[in-house]
Amino acid sequence: MDLRWPGGGAVFSVEVADDDAERHLGLMNRDRMSAGHGMLFVYDRPRIVAFWMKNTRIPLDMIFVGGDGRVRKVHEGAKPFDETPIPGGEDIQFVLEINGGLARRLGIAPGAELRHPAIDSDAAAWSCSAGE
Repeated sequence: MDLRWPGGGAVFSVEVADDDAERHLGLMNRDRMSAGHGMLFVYDRPRIVAFWMKNTRIPLDMIFVGGDGRVRKVHEGAKPFDETPIPGGEDIQFVLEINGGLARRLGIAPGAELRHPAIDSDAAAWSCSAGE
């Protein structure tokens, strides 16, 4: 999957968490994650979401994305093991977790566009197909 914004872009290899069990487990109990890797949480429809860092050992940035693939919010530097809820806002259908600090270094901010086959091409900010 990739993220694009004016003047920049990044490509990530992601694990997809698209059912309740996978979303619950997320990136818990992992000691590291490579810089080009992440986890994409996929919901069947836009909703209000909040995440936490229970049993998550690595600092993460959380990128909250609407059904159209546009980034709505970026939460930088979620602290390992912190159980404080991190609200993503309303109308969130996807959440991308990447290594903490990476969003700032890359310049990922609200308005960026996420491209992944899980995003409905009829609703996407741009056309997306599984073969691209």
